[in-house]
Amino acid sequence: MSKKLKVAILCGGPSAERGISLNSARSVCDHLQSETIEVVPIYFDHLKRAYEISRGQLYSNTPSDFDFKLHQSGKPLSKEQLKKKLKSVDIAFPAMHGTFGEDGGVQRMLEKFGVPYVGSPVEACKRAFDKYEANEYIKEHGFYTLPSTVLKGHLKDHKKVLDKFFKEHNIKRAAVKPATGGSSIGVESVSTVKEALEASHRIFSKRLDTRVVVEPFCKGIEFTVIILQNRFGLPVAVLPTEMELSYDDHEIFDYRKKYLATRQVTYHCPPRFDNDTIEKIQIQAEQLFQLLGMRDFARFDGWLLPDGNIWFSDFNPISGMEQNSFLFMQTSQIGMSHKDLLRYVVKQACRRYDINFPEEKKETKKKKHVNVLFGGKSAERQVSLMSGTNVWLKLRQSKKYEPHPYLLDENHNVWKLPYFMTLNHTVEEVREVAEHAKKDEDRLHRLKERVYAKLNLEPNTATEPFFYPEKMPLKDFIKKSDYVFIGLHGGIGENGELQAMLEKAGLKHNGSDTKGSLLGMNKYETAKAIEHLEKDGMYTAKKKIMKVEDFKSFKALDYKRLFTQLKKELGSRTLIVKPIGDGCSAGIARLFGPKSLQIYIEHAERGEACIPAGMMQEQESIIEMPPRKMKELMFEQYISTDQTRVVNDKLKWTRKCDFIEITMGLIGPKGKMKAMNPSLTVASGHILSLEEKFQGGTGVNITPPPQPYVKASATKKAKERMEKVAKALGLGGYARIDAFMHVKTGELIIIEANTLPGLTASTVIYHQALEEKPSMYPTDFLEKIIEVSGY
Repeated sequence: MSKKLKVAILCGGPSAERGISLNSARSVCDHLQSETIEVVPIYFDHLKRAYEISRGQLYSNTPSDFDFKLHQSGKPLSKEQLKKKLKSVDIAFPAMHGTFGEDGGVQRMLEKFGVPYVGSPVEACKRAFDKYEANEYIKEHGFYTLPSTVLKGHLKDHKKVLDKFFKEHNIKRAAVKPATGGSSIGVESVSTVKEALEASHRIFSKRLDTRVVVEPFCKGIEFTVIILQNRFGLPVAVLPTEMELSYDDHEIFDYRKKYLATRQVTYHCPPRFDNDTIEKIQIQAEQLFQLLGMRDFARFDGWLLPDGNIWFSDFNPISGMEQNSFLFMQTSQIGMSHKDLLRYVVKQACRRYDINFPEEKKETKKKKHVNVLFGGKSAERQVSLMSGTNVWLKLRQSKKYEPHPYLLDENHNVWKLPYFMTLNHTVEEVREVAEHAKKDEDRLHRLKERVYAKLNLEPNTATEPFFYPEKMPLKDFIKKSDYVFIGLHGGIGENGELQAMLEKAGLKHNGSDTKGSLLGMNKYETAKAIEHLEKDGMYTAKKKIMKVEDFKSFKALDYKRLFTQLKKELGSRTLIVKPIGDGCSAGIARLFGPKSLQIYIEHAERGEACIPAGMMQEQESIIEMPPRKMKELMFEQYISTDQTRVVNDKLKWTRKCDFIEITMGLIGPKGKMKAMNPSLTVASGHILSLEEKFQGGTGVNITPPPQPYVKASATKKAKERMEKVAKALGLGGYARIDAFMHVKTGELIIIEANTLPGLTASTVIYHQALEEKPSMYPTDFLEKIIEVSGY
C-alpha cells in the first residue's frame, strides 16, 4: 500500500474568528481524512502558541473549551518542535481566519520553515487582508470602488477626518469596520459623525483592530463568489451567491446571520441576476484573483449597485469551510462534494510543489441504505436541518451505511434532494430551491457549462450526479425506505406521530418508540412519570400549567398579582416560562418580574416569531418563539446553581447551593440504556441560547464535570440515577436528558428529556461519546445509534 499523504491542518489563532476556524478545521478533517490521507491538527491559541492536538479534540470543543483544556489535553510545541512537526508532514493547510491566518503571518512562518502549504502566498495575503489598502490597490488598477477613509488608533484626529469625509461625500449612512477583521465582527451601520466616532471607539477599546475603515453604506445587492484555480493555474470563478436581506434600521449581514440558520437572510445560489451580470462578476473576480497574486482558492465579497457597477469590498484568502459554507454551497452546484473540493484544492497545491497526490480506490462493498429525514415545521426546524445534514455527511464516511438526504417541508411533503440542495441554510430555502429546480436549471445550464469548461476537470473530480428533486407524500417516503434516521426536532418527529407511522410499516428508526417519544415531548407529563423516583434522589422542579387564553383580559395589576402568586406556589424569586412541547430553547425565558411576564404573554398571544433582545429585564439575546401560537404555558421554579465561569482560560467556581446544570447523553436499547459522562454547562446568559447549544465557537461544555468541584462518586451516582430515569420514561436508542446535579451526592432535578437530541457538528453529545472507553468518533457514534435500533 502506498504511503499516506500527511496534511497538517492549522487552526485557532488570535483573531475573534477562532470559532469559525475550528468549524472549518473540523469540516476539513471530516472530509479529507481517509485511507490515503492522514490529517494532523495543530492548534494555535490566542497568543499564537502552537499545540499538537488529537482529531478527537477537534470535534469535541469550542475555542473557550480548547483554551481551558489545552494544558491537560494538548501537547505544547516549542518553535523548534513546531518546525520539526511541520517538516514531518507533506503539506500544511491553514484553516485560520483573520489575523495570523489570512494576513500572511502563518504563511511567512511556513515559508521560513520550508513547509509546502495550501493557499495564497504571503504578499497576496498582505495585499488582500487590509480592507482600506485593498480598496486603494484595486482602485489604482481601474476597478470600481466606493470612497473610504481610515482612522488610526494612536492618532487624535478622528473627528476631523470624519467631519471632512461625511461632508465631502454627503454621507447619510456609513459602515464602520475593523480594517483587518472578518465575519462582520465589530461592523456597525451609522448615520452621523458622532455615531461613527462611538462605533470606532468600540472597535479600538475592544482591541479588535488598531485601524478602522469608514465608507458610505453601500446601496445595492450583496453577493459572494468562490474562485478556484484550474490545473493550468488559471483562476475560475464559480457560481456566486446573492444575499437577500433587509438593511432597514441599520441592519447588516452580521455574524449571527452568517453563521446561524435564520429567515432574516435568504441565499440565492446562483443569484437572481441576469446571466450577463453573473458573467461580469465572474470575469472581474478572476481578474482580481490574478491581480492580487492569489493561489488555489479564495472568496470575494461584493455588491451589485443599482447603476450596474460591481464593487468588490472584501477579499478572503481562506474562505470559511464550515459544512454549509459558501465554498461548499457554490462548488456543489458543479457536482463537487465536500471531499471532492478539498481533495481538488490540496491536489492543486501538491502539483505546485511536485508532491505525489494519492488516488482513492472506489468502494465496491454494498452498504445498507439509510434515509435521513430533516426539516419539518416546528420552531426547531432550522436546527433539524443542521442536524440532518451533519448526520448525512458524517454517515457518508461509514463503511456500513449509505445515507440519502430527504427534506420534510412545512406541508409534510418529503423531497428527495440532490447533494447541492442540502447545503442551503434554512428549510424554507431548501424547499423553494427544490420547487424551482426545473425552471432554474434551464437558466443555469449555460453558466454551469462555462465553469466546467474553464475548470477543465479531470475524471472523478466532481462525483455528485445531478438529478431533479423528487417530491412525494410522507406515506410514499415510508414505503420507499429501508431505515429512517429521524433528524427532526419537535413536532411530529418527537411527539410519537412519525414513530407510530414507521412502526406500523414495520420500519426501524433511531431514537425512542412511539410511547417514549410522546412522553418525552410533554415536559409536564415527563415530570409526573418520574415522581415515584424522588425517594432515590431524582426530582423535578415545581411546575404550573396555564392556558394563554386565561390572560385575555389581564391588566398590569393582574400580572403583578399573578407573579406574586406564582412565586409563592413555585417557591422561587424568579420564574422560568416555557412551551409544554417545544425544545431547544424555543420560547424559554426567565422572568424577573410582572412586567416581563406581561411582555412574554403579549408576544405569545400575538403569536410573534420572537421576542427581540432587551425587551424583558436582563434579556440579553433574542428569544425564538414556537412557530404556532401557544395554547398552554408551563411556569417553573427557577433553580439556583453554583456560579461557574471561564475567565482567562481558568474555571471560576463560586459555591452557592452545590447544584450545577448538566446534560447527559444515553445510548442503548429500551430498558438497557447506558449513561455517558455528563457535561457541565457554562452559559453566558440565564437560559442557554441556540448558539450555545449548537453553534461551534460559543458556550463552554466541560465533560465530565471537573474534580475537585464535583466528586467522581457523585458523577457515578448521577449516571446510575439517569439510567433509572430513562427506564421510567421508556426511552430507547439514544437520548439526552438535561438536569441539575448535586456536586456531592449526585442527586438530580430533571429539566427535560430529549428523545432526538441535536446532532449538529459541534453538539455536546459528541463530546460525551469521545469521552467513552473506547472513544467514539461522531461517525462511530452515529453507526452505534443505528446499530442499537436493530437495523
